Amino acid sequence: MKITVQIKPNSRRVEVRKVDERNYYVSVKSPPTEGKANEELISVLSDYFNKPRRCVSILHGLKSKSKIVEIV
Repeated sequence: MKITVQIKPNSRRVEVRKVDERNYYVSVKSPPTEGKANEELISVLSDYFNKPRRCVSILHGLKSKSKIVEIV
């Protein structure tokens, strides 16, 4: 399944909010440098959907706050 994620790096807490069936808002503590926020996003989404990390990948938006993520 493909979902659209709005990410907020440098947050005080980690949070996943479901906006609707395909749109999510995710806050992560990591900064958006050297892919740290993207790695934490993958980890947070894998925990949220109870999938291994290898089943979650960012398709579009590696350097953007708006991302398209595929969960297999």
